[in-house]
Amino acid sequence: MSRVESELSDRRFDTLLERLDRIGDELAKVSKRLDNDEQFLRITRELATLNESLQALAYAALGQQAPNVRRRRTG
Repeated sequence: MSRVESELSDRRFDTLLERLDRIGDELAKVSKRLDNDEQFLRITRELATLNESLQALAYAALGQQAPNVRRRRTG
């Protein structure tokens, strides 16, 4: 292999390594974003459960009767 071919091969290798590093960085970003999304889903489920519990407590405080709510009519 000549010196010129060796230099081209080295440059290609360096370019390939740079591209792989960028791909690795992007994968790390995507992975972090997915982890955050999973955390938000857990929080959403917990909030829904908390909301159901609070509604059950509110009905219990009212003596098993649904609240009598009057809504304003719009229009």
